[in-house]
Order: sequence, then structure tokens, then C-alpha cells
Amino acid sequence: MSLANYVPENFLWRIEGRVGVITLNRPERKNPLTFESYRELRDLFRRLGQEEAVKAIVMTGTGGNFCSGGDVHDIIGPLTRMDTQGLLDFTRMTGDLVLSMRTCPQPIVAGVDGICAGAGAIIAMASDFRFSTPEARTAFLFVRVGLAGCDMGACTILPRIIGQGRAAELLYTGRAMTADEGLAWGFYNRVIAPSRMPAEAVEFAATLANGPTFAHAMTKRMLHQEWNLSLETAIEAEAQAQALCMQTEDFRRAYRAFAGKTKPVFEGN
Repeated sequence: MSLANYVPENFLWRIEGRVGVITLNRPERKNPLTFESYRELRDLFRRLGQEEAVKAIVMTGTGGNFCSGGDVHDIIGPLTRMDTQGLLDFTRMTGDLVLSMRTCPQPIVAGVDGICAGAGAIIAMASDFRFSTPEARTAFLFVRVGLAGCDMGACTILPRIIGQGRAAELLYTGRAMTADEGLAWGFYNRVIAPSRMPAEAVEFAATLANGPTFAHAMTKRMLHQEWNLSLETAIEAEAQAQALCMQTEDFRRAYRAFAGKTKPVFEGN
């Protein structure tokens, strides 16, 4: 079934042009996640790898908040009664959500307002771009519930975004990072007025979706894969990746447009 006809059970989904918009929609609880919504989000990002009509993704929430993390009653309570295998199945499943976000070819823009906590902060972290409002409060608050900060890839990804020392402070203390801190530290790409969220995130995603999307997907893949490569291996990997991009019609379109003093119209092939 095409994602144009997709109707999720645990969040909202719509397509605007070439942009898919995911909206977490439990505003009365600040948009928490459940076992079911974790799985459905993971499965959607996996499907996006095969979806040619959607070229960029926006994730946002309703009611002036992004996501308050795992639902206390629907997740935290049941976790206290699970055996070791059940707990490991859960933590691996939540990690799979991050992997599916990082490996899907479409760039992901998180539009963050209000509360962005726990797994919500992880979802923002795992996105490729992050926009926030001045009211955004982002907290990796696992320590507040007696857990380690090493959740869903946080100890790998967060230091690469904001640096080891700043990541350590947030992960050890669980305190909230303000929007201004997030912008200064490089976690947020821009801070915008609440009235412009998520419209500005969708507008930005649309510029990506109308660009050379094969090349964008390659950039995302290499940003993800090169974390563990030596410089020599990374340079060779990028040489091969760029050679592939040079075989695309978008590359030729850009050249013809430049030669003709016009703006290129990319088609993603």
C-alpha cells in the first residue's frame, strides 16, 4: 500500500507535495509514546526507504508540545513487571526506531515546541535537522527515573552534535536544555516563533524535497556510515559515493542549467 493511503493508528500522517508530515497527537498527555507507537513509527521509517513519492519528512507534535517520552502508565509501569528478555526486547525495539530514522534515505526535520523529553528528545536527536520554538525544553531525563543516559544511541549521537562535555552534563543530570542553549550548542538549527511551527519546518523540508534527493540520500548515508571509518577509508567511501552521484541525471540537469543561466529543476534521479 502506498503511503499516500496510509492511515496510522497511533499518530497523524499527511503528505504535502513531496513532504511527509508525522504529528504525534496525544496533546492531553504532551504526546507520549506507547509500545504501539514506537513500533508503528519504526515500521513507517522502514517503509520510507521504498517510498519514492516522499522525499523529506517532518516530525512534530500537537498542543504546544513535541513529545514527553515514554508514557508513564502505558510503558514505565509495565516495564517494572517484565523479565529480562522482555526488557531487552523493548530496549532493542526502541533502538530500532533510531536506526530506522538514521537509515531511511529521506532527511528528517524535527519541529520541536514545548516539552521534548526522554524518547522525545531522542527522536529530535536522531533527526537530521531540528527547529525549535523559544518555549522548547529538551531533556534526556533517563537518570530521573533511575536509568542510564545511554538510551537509544544517546551516548553515541548526542556528543557528536553538541560535544562530549555538554552531552555528559545533560545525560548525567537529566536537566532541560533551553532553546537558546540548544541553538548555541548546535543541537537546534534555528529557533522560530511558535506561530511558524511547523509551517517553517515543512517549508524547509520542501526545499530539500525539491533538491537533488538522490544526492541528499547519499549525504545522509555517508554522515551515518562514516562515524566509524578512518580518514583514509572515509575519503575512499566518499569518492565512490560522489562518483555515483555524478552518474545521475540531476547532475547533468544542474550543469545544463548553469550553462544556460537558469535554475535547475531536480527530479531525484
